[in-house]
Amino acid sequence: MKVDKRYCASSYLQYRTVYDRTRCFAEGVVPTYAPEYEGRAEIHDSVELEEHIASEMKRYVAENRAALALSGGIDSAILAKFMPEGSQSYTFKCVVPGTPVADETPIAARYAEQCGLKHHIVEMWWEDFERYAPILMRHKGAPIHSIEVQIYKAALQAKADGYDALIFGESADVNYGGMSGLLSRDWTFEEFVERYSYVAPEKVLKDWERVLEPVEKYTTDGMTDAHEFNRNVFLRESLSSYHNACECAGIKFLSPFATSRLAVPLDIERVRRGENKYLVREVFNRLYPAFEIPPKLPMPRATNEWFRDWAGPEREEFIAGCHEGLSGDQRWMVWSLERFFRMLDEGDFSDK
Repeated sequence: MKVDKRYCASSYLQYRTVYDRTRCFAEGVVPTYAPEYEGRAEIHDSVELEEHIASEMKRYVAENRAALALSGGIDSAILAKFMPEGSQSYTFKCVVPGTPVADETPIAARYAEQCGLKHHIVEMWWEDFERYAPILMRHKGAPIHSIEVQIYKAALQAKADGYDALIFGESADVNYGGMSGLLSRDWTFEEFVERYSYVAPEKVLKDWERVLEPVEKYTTDGMTDAHEFNRNVFLRESLSSYHNACECAGIKFLSPFATSRLAVPLDIERVRRGENKYLVREVFNRLYPAFEIPPKLPMPRATNEWFRDWAGPEREEFIAGCHEGLSGDQRWMVWSLERFFRMLDEGDFSDK
């Protein structure tokens, strides 16, 4: 394992993960990743996708005392249809005192009611992020994605309620053409690197490098295949966030979308006409014929509100004022990286 702080910090800022698994931030602090999913089901159409989901959900609830992470989106709503009546579901809700923020609990409650599920709202406060982020970073051996705090808190609640597994709709987007922005056009290599990078490392760090291998791998004749990038690089990063949070809480992470893959070429023109994730939409429409598909929302996290007045990083690794002009999610990543550096200095990983 090669200690390479510059590479690891730059890779995290660009891709939210340390892409090269042979490198680490510091001696003995080794990043952890989701296990590889071998033998994923090959999906050709929405009927096969629905059959796979039904089979996996039946297995999940037979082999585990499982609850459902239920958002306001269609992915977890589909899974709700395959949960036994009376099962427990959990929905995240960010709370910023005195400020209204995105809230998907009303639509999630409608799904829960229609499917006969119990519904518990797990509130997320900024204090949760301060409290749980170091625990998650210590377990991961790297800075974290902001969703990990929310998954962790929900998983702790599920475990306290007696469950040993939490089922998510994760991986539907990356596997089935749901990343509309990234799939909206053809990208040259340089354009895709610029478009995808969460935070450009040269704008934040004094000592940085551009990590290009993840994009190069899916680039041919100067053009990057966004779908293949998504269902490989993006998928690995995202699954590692879910696995880290659930493992840290001592509960299983399960997702039927993660155990499948699209076996035919993605109909990119259909996605660009507005039918992103079209196979998943077809399943949803069969299961919820009276529901209108709600607008897509990312997992709620009130980073814009929580970081509005943040003064920026103070450590010497960072460029003074680098947080100015960054979004809340980008500020979170800089905050997370600085917090991780401080943990390294303080020896928080000495017995990891």
